[in-house]
Amino acid sequence: MIFGVSPEKETALRARMQRLGIREAEIEEHFVRSGGKGGQNVNKTATCVYLKHRPTGLEVKCQESRSQAINRFLARRILTDLKDKHHQSLKKELRHGVRRDDF
Repeated sequence: MIFGVSPEKETALRARMQRLGIREAEIEEHFVRSGGKGGQNVNKTATCVYLKHRPTGLEVKCQESRSQAINRFLARRILTDLKDKHHQSLKKELRHGVRRDDF
């Protein structure tokens, strides 16, 4: 993967994805046109990144940067944050014996 960030950041992201069990093959990735600030570049090019993690159904849309490569990196970082929160909430439910089905 080439994201246009430092090799250290890319390595850290890959390690975190591996630790959380997120594989690239499980990620559905689409590029769409951004809107808002960024001028002609974001309006003409598909810099916005949409990711969906198929096993969990988690979805992320990122258009923070004018660069598609940076947005790909940021979207994956956001996805790992969401997966981590999802994992923590499942652990908490198991610890307390509460399930979502009970509500």
